[in-house]
Amino acid sequence: MKQLFIAIVLASNFTLQAFAGGDPVAGKEKSAVCAGCHGVDGNSSVGANPRLAGQYESYLYHSLKEYKEGRRQSLLMAGMVANLSDQDMKDLAAWFASQEGDVLQVLPDD
Repeated sequence: MKQLFIAIVLASNFTLQAFAGGDPVAGKEKSAVCAGCHGVDGNSSVGANPRLAGQYESYLYHSLKEYKEGRRQSLLMAGMVANLSDQDMKDLAAWFASQEGDVLQVLPDD
């Protein structure tokens, strides 16, 4: 049982380290081009554009990476990520993950 616990702790630490390295300050500077569709802080006001604020950093990073590698399809996003380095994607992910996401509240019709 003790070995299982140690294995879980080591695996968790590896997972955290694998996604460390994103600099939200650098990400904010790099995010200017993203603001047109996703909002300055990642809270898009356009329903068709995903809200990035408050998403998990690992999810955001992997999404950008999948667009860049062509595993996730979007002509617009493919063009946007084409020249991003791995560090750029980590920084962007850190920035948007550090933002507070707006929650849409749908009220019933009266």
